[in-house]
Amino acid sequence: MSETGHLDPLLAEQVAYYRAIAREYEDHAIPAPGGRELSAALDAFRPTGQVLELACGPGAWTEQLLRHATTVTAVDAAPEMLALASSRVGQERVRFIQADIFTWRPDRRYDVVFFGFWLSHVPLEELASFWGMIADCLEPDGRVFFVDDAYRTPDELIEGDSSSTIQRRLDDGRAFRLVKVPHRPADLEHRLRRLGWRITVTPTSGPFYWGAGSLPASTRENRP
Repeated sequence: MSETGHLDPLLAEQVAYYRAIAREYEDHAIPAPGGRELSAALDAFRPTGQVLELACGPGAWTEQLLRHATTVTAVDAAPEMLALASSRVGQERVRFIQADIFTWRPDRRYDVVFFGFWLSHVPLEELASFWGMIADCLEPDGRVFFVDDAYRTPDELIEGDSSSTIQRRLDDGRAFRLVKVPHRPADLEHRLRRLGWRITVTPTSGPFYWGAGSLPASTRENRP
């Protein structure tokens, strides 16, 4: 995406974490209220048509997307996660792609781009480039929906509260570093507006939030 090679080891470790945690991923759910609000918001958004899902993980959101979508293209860097997602939802109306989202490029455009609990794992240095890629994925009238959280436990903050690098452990004790940017909804909404997007970011009753919106025609016309 961008010339931030110093992030490569950290991002590689992040992929290794999600490969390793695949089998126990759903055992690490955040113990906080607000999760059902995300699901209800996605249903209200109605992600119809051709949908792209980035960082699909074990397929929980893929399953919900298929309630509305004509087809879903699900991308993830971890083959273990893709295997779980395929086992959950099958292959009908779903195309699975194993790829590093930081280097992947779409081969078509989509009506909706969705990502669940992924945006906080995008380093701030990569944010503009990431959203530029999203713009390349969308049809002219395409829409975006995402869900995420700002949840970080004290023992994860190995570099202090001001750092976006955290450490997480698996059940077997193995430790991995990864990115976890604790976006506040109002700040994130403002940051995305500076990038040209019109996205409303809504907090839930817990640490979660969702965002929904699009790229205005004026911004699309000014893209190189």
